[in-house]
Amino acid sequence: MNRRRLIVIALIVVLAVAAFATRGFGLIPHRADTELTLYGNVDIREVDMGFRVGGRIAGIGVEEGAKVTQGQLLATLDTASLDDRIAEADARVAQAQANYDKARNGARAQDVAQARARVAAAQAVYANAERDYVRRQALVEPGAISRDIWEQTRADRDRAAAQLAEAKQGLSLLQAGSRPEDIAAAAADVRTAQAARAGVATDRSDTRLVAATGGTVVTRAREPGAIVQPGETVLTLSITRPMRVRAYVAETDLSRISPGMKVQVTADGNAKTYRGTIGYIAPRAEFTPKSVETENLRTDLVYQLRVIVDDPDDALRQGQPVTIRVVGARVRHED
Repeated sequence: MNRRRLIVIALIVVLAVAAFATRGFGLIPHRADTELTLYGNVDIREVDMGFRVGGRIAGIGVEEGAKVTQGQLLATLDTASLDDRIAEADARVAQAQANYDKARNGARAQDVAQARARVAAAQAVYANAERDYVRRQALVEPGAISRDIWEQTRADRDRAAAQLAEAKQGLSLLQAGSRPEDIAAAAADVRTAQAARAGVATDRSDTRLVAATGGTVVTRAREPGAIVQPGETVLTLSITRPMRVRAYVAETDLSRISPGMKVQVTADGNAKTYRGTIGYIAPRAEFTPKSVETENLRTDLVYQLRVIVDDPDDALRQGQPVTIRVVGARVRHED
């Protein structure tokens, strides 16, 4: 009985030792199999900032090394010439608006009354010419008046008739008001003047250079008083947030990671361990970049990935080499 018990105990001990030596007969992954170490660099992200319009720099409010926030005013241009252009544009808008109001409102009552007076005067002239025409018509044949006087009388009557017709047409035009086409053209002139004014106002607003994002000023390329062209670099801003790390994973380890995995980021000489998240993995492979290649990996295919550092500080700088540990990486399956 004791011998049988000893045999069972011995078998249990042997199985325990074998399980420990083989990590549960290969079913229990070793901690080293679930940790993946990668190498990379903190991304260098910079933006060259300049004015959309040209002009003379009136002032620059930041120095190199200054930290800026989104929307902060960084530099300004002199606006004297643009202020003059805005005043001119305002005058053109007012002129176009006045012409439009005139076309839309039609003739004034005084203009209509004046046109009626011209019609009445023309009617009086025509009535007098008509009486002379009728009276002298009977005197032509007997020779009581000369042929020249008769021809002049008829011409005076025809001229008076034409002037009366012209006066009546003028009154009719005033009473009818402006044509729809003229009103539409005047309205279009107003919109054109307003658009020109808006363009000048936009140019003036672009004399203020503001930070599109938070960061640090790394280069102050120009100084107050300098004449700059549109788009010319005045300041270079380093974008520090969010902080990104660019690394590469070997093709054999690609299946062990996926976007959203948590990682640990460390840098030489920095005791802090930063938390990060894998945010992007390139969809296609490339040869190992020279900045990270070793003699053994020189011809290997790798995939670029991006890590977003969750808790960056000023001790972690752009371009700095870092080590990334993926603690929860999936176990590699050997063929």
